[in-house]
Amino acid sequence: MNTQEYIQSGIIESYVLGMASSAEVAELEQLCLQYPEIKKALNDFELALEANALSKAVTPPPQVKKQIFAALQSNFVENENKAAENTKALASPLNEMMVVKMNQPSRFLAAASIILLVISGGMNIYFYSKFKETTQQYQALVLEKNTLQANNQIMQTKSLDMFNSMQMMTDPNMQKVSMPGITGKEANYATVFWNLKSKDVYILPNKLPQPANGKQYQLWAIVDGKPVDAGVISDCAGLCKMKNIPSASMFAITLEKLGGSETPTLSEMYVAGKVG
Repeated sequence: MNTQEYIQSGIIESYVLGMASSAEVAELEQLCLQYPEIKKALNDFELALEANALSKAVTPPPQVKKQIFAALQSNFVENENKAAENTKALASPLNEMMVVKMNQPSRFLAAASIILLVISGGMNIYFYSKFKETTQQYQALVLEKNTLQANNQIMQTKSLDMFNSMQMMTDPNMQKVSMPGITGKEANYATVFWNLKSKDVYILPNKLPQPANGKQYQLWAIVDGKPVDAGVISDCAGLCKMKNIPSASMFAITLEKLGGSETPTLSEMYVAGKVG
């Protein structure tokens, strides 16, 4: 069995994305037991898909954190003022009592009043410290909650993108064009999905190395023997929508400068595949 042809047939991608038939699933699982290279290709694609999703996690907008802390700061200042007023209210009667007692001959009552004042001040300091600690914990919990909500929204959006991609790939008008790595770059692989009705083109960069700074992958359609720009490949979840291509006999991907080039750099070609 030619395991390389089987790996490049696209069955592994269909299996992982849940689009393979029951017969294809059974066949792939059986071949994984017989051929380690097929099992490795399956694991590599699963890891690549997972890494692609995790690498695109988006940090919540900075204004969310600012809004949370602004609201909490306002609440904190209000509570701090109340605590100060309570301390003053407790101290005032004790001060008055000290004056009254000091006018009396009893030193014992004066000493007792001073002790009560010291205890009252100590208790206020203790409870104020606990109040600040609790407020800080509350701020941390609110920030964590909002961060989790933002991340959950991002994951829901990515899941919806992935679902829409799967729906498009199962469209009967969609033709799949496998693009294995060229000589010297056999480990690379990508798949074009070309809608023969609308002529829309989508790319799934199954396994391409991370481009260097200032570089970007570019898709080309070969039309009447000439390369036609089909768009640069940007970060996206699932399929990347490219330019509309009315006709083509072949597709290829090259590594170009950021923003793309007018003509392909043939020495930087990574994958290529014929239509049909």
